[in-house]
Amino acid sequence: MKYFVLTLGLLALATTSCTKKQEKQADQEVATVLAKEYETFGQDLDAKQTVLSKEDMWKKYDHLKEGDTLHVAFTSTIKEVCQKKGCWMQVALDQEKSSFVRFKDYGFFAPMNAAGHEVVMQGKAFVSVVSIDELKHYAKDAGKSEAEIAAITEPKVTYSFEAEGIAIVK
Repeated sequence: MKYFVLTLGLLALATTSCTKKQEKQADQEVATVLAKEYETFGQDLDAKQTVLSKEDMWKKYDHLKEGDTLHVAFTSTIKEVCQKKGCWMQVALDQEKSSFVRFKDYGFFAPMNAAGHEVVMQGKAFVSVVSIDELKHYAKDAGKSEAEIAAITEPKVTYSFEAEGIAIVK
């Protein structure tokens, strides 16, 4: 019986030690994120929501079907921003895939010089099919050439995101 109690005590001590190490690691990750300076747009981000990496977000998108939505927060790098108003942006999911981000109720915009910056976004992720006319409109907004616009001949499956709020690293 004495050995049983001793074993339970050692097990509890080991579990507490592991939990404290995990808590310290999580605190260090939060401190690293908080050490960066952000400029926010739209609604404030919920500090309690888990922020996914762009790779983890791609895994979520890969399982969504057209019509599905997922409320999520993720971080990525801005690849491109609308050069007329900043009313949309493309963010990286992996080396080949990206997500098309619009802003809820057209209520805020991204800075037009934000390409290349890290961003944290919170909102709804969904998969959609974009029509040829809409693709041409976005290409025109992005400043694409007439030849590039004319080359758009079929609809595109898009990994979309409606951001309620964003935070861009300064």
